[in-house]
Amino acid sequence: MSEARNETLIVVCPQCGTLNRVPQARIAAGGRCGHCHAALFDGRPIALDSARFERFLANSDVPLLVDLWAPWCGPCRMMAPHFERAAAALEPRFKLVKVNIDEEPEVARRFGVHSIPTVLLLLHGRELGRLAGAHSAAELVRWAESRIGA
Repeated sequence: MSEARNETLIVVCPQCGTLNRVPQARIAAGGRCGHCHAALFDGRPIALDSARFERFLANSDVPLLVDLWAPWCGPCRMMAPHFERAAAALEPRFKLVKVNIDEEPEVARRFGVHSIPTVLLLLHGRELGRLAGAHSAAELVRWAESRIGA
């Protein structure tokens, strides 16, 4: 058995925030939280407030694809169903999350985001890429996969 097969990834539960160790070889199966038994991946983006965003950012071994948006933003609303479809295609290799910058402006300030929608690709607190403007599901999937070589 190769070393990569024995490696475990930390996956943050989208329901309760518990940190779960999932063998990398079994990540495609998704898995359930050891605490609340919720699915760790369900193919849909999750909305995060600042505290939950920080927990995911600091602990997740799965890259985060973050949609920074606001309810009044027409292009954000236009891209929302595409982001949903991208989640179905990208999980569990990525965790797709949404942060409403009207409710959580510090997240946008932290990453120097001045226009929305903006999609950030983050891993262990580090920005791996950024995509501004509204994009189709196919464009989001291609872009995310190209950034990490998936």
